[in-house]
Amino acid sequence: MPRYPLSDHCDGRRFRNVHASTDKRFADVLRFWRSKGEWTPWPERVDDPPAPPPATAPDGHAALTFVGHVTFLIRLGGCTLLTDPVWSPHAGPFGRLGPKRTRPPALAFERLPPLDAVLVSHGHYDHMDLPTLKRLSGTPVVAGLGNKPFLERRGVRPVHELDWWQSVELGSARITFVPAQHWSSRTLFDRNTTLWGGFIVEAGGACVYFCGDAGYSPHFREIAERFPRIDVALLPIGAYEPRWFMTPQHMNPDEAVRAHRDLGARTSVAMHFGTFRLTPEGIAEPVAALAGARTAHGVGEADFRIPAFGETLVLAAG
Repeated sequence: MPRYPLSDHCDGRRFRNVHASTDKRFADVLRFWRSKGEWTPWPERVDDPPAPPPATAPDGHAALTFVGHVTFLIRLGGCTLLTDPVWSPHAGPFGRLGPKRTRPPALAFERLPPLDAVLVSHGHYDHMDLPTLKRLSGTPVVAGLGNKPFLERRGVRPVHELDWWQSVELGSARITFVPAQHWSSRTLFDRNTTLWGGFIVEAGGACVYFCGDAGYSPHFREIAERFPRIDVALLPIGAYEPRWFMTPQHMNPDEAVRAHRDLGARTSVAMHFGTFRLTPEGIAEPVAALAGARTAHGVGEADFRIPAFGETLVLAAG
């Protein structure tokens, strides 16, 4: 019997991309990992200046505090949310294995305000951090299909799981799960058994799009067709090399600027950089490449922002 509804992105038991495959041959994965000795070194640790307390959002604005990697504290329309929260020292099993944090979280966990929802884009360890989610248990989690039983068995609840284009209302916010070109797994044996995606959050007349992880694809235009007014788009710019391996699943900065234009976003904000060393590029390369891509596409600095770690951006909606 099918476990999930049959669709263009699901055969009933496993999910798939509709525009390009992210599947890799074992030889490709082996080639990628064998190149690790040639990767650009990162500093052992980066300590940023202390950040002021997160600002609140006045009417008609969204306030976004950059905690690190893809973790943002978002306030809009009386609603407070966290995206892909990771406070663990490693992006891997038990929060103690896998890539080590180069930057500590820019906001102490104890300083978090009360939350209306936690958004989890997919099951990769640098996005779904179980130790952090267990500390947040009791706050509603919104995730893709297949993630509810996985999380609830591990003490994370309540969980609302959604298919692409489905919505849930929590507090004053309407949250819609939207497509992304990516994949999921936690082990060698569960590839694509849970759904990945991004989120559109609408509250108080503002609209914020959190992309999660994504390769560049027609999904951005499809999202813009359904949500023609996106005030803020949170878009990944890092972990994109080598292109022969990463192109289907991770945008580079040039593609992130193209996604910004496809979405018609009023303002985009960069994420997925400077925290975990996941791929060969240096720690500063994504930011430098984004500056070049903005110039090449005629996009101003104020239109595609690079947040400082711990900075709160207060951006106008409408």
